[in-house]
Amino acid sequence: MKIAIITGGSRGLGRNAALHLAKAGHGVVLTYRGNADAAAEVVAQIRAQGGTAHALPLDTAQIAGFAQFAQDLRAALKDIFGRDSFDYLLNNAGYGIHKPFAETTEADFDGLVDVHLKGVFFLTQTLLPLLADGGRILNVSTGLARFSLPGYAAYASVKGGVEVLSRYLAKELGPRGIAVNTIAPGAIETDFGGGGVRDLPEVNRMIAASTAMGRAGLPDDIGAAVAAILAPENGWMTGQRIEVSGGQNL
Repeated sequence: MKIAIITGGSRGLGRNAALHLAKAGHGVVLTYRGNADAAAEVVAQIRAQGGTAHALPLDTAQIAGFAQFAQDLRAALKDIFGRDSFDYLLNNAGYGIHKPFAETTEADFDGLVDVHLKGVFFLTQTLLPLLADGGRILNVSTGLARFSLPGYAAYASVKGGVEVLSRYLAKELGPRGIAVNTIAPGAIETDFGGGGVRDLPEVNRMIAASTAMGRAGLPDDIGAAVAAILAPENGWMTGQRIEVSGGQNL
């Protein structure tokens, strides 16, 4: 059994990825920041379907807590899976800000950097000793790093940094057989950014009209793609950006 660590796995795309990876036969350790009940529901659902899962608290903006998280993870791996390492790291935790460039504050920008770039950088670094040789890292970016929509300058810029980081990690971790890639979702019907794509018909129609497939994305589109990218036969693919957007803004 391969073991996947998923940050931000209690809701949205992280939750869906956890369910798909568990369905593929992988063990799952998901993290949550504040909603322990939602995380417990995901764990219970995976266990009810015959899988193995565990949830741990983690604030990916607080680097000072990463060492303790690594200790907690090491203990969970030993107690639940009988292992001292894991195989897949999905850096998914995050949030969005929709503000015009001229109105974005330093606090807005710093918050995004702390979670989406600095947190990803140093959490990955902290967990490297626990990541098995031949393992995988998959970082979550966004279609907005390729195409531009007003109001996402800060968010997309930080995600662009994640894409560059992924290429450097692929180069530096290649000698250990660790593949590192980026998945870049398009607009998906979740509660992300206030749930506009899911809940506002006019927004959903606008997104659908901009895609080659003629619809907005669904969580299952991304969860299934994550499981496919992390499938054993894809170990030779590294340093790549895989956009899963239904052909948005081609």
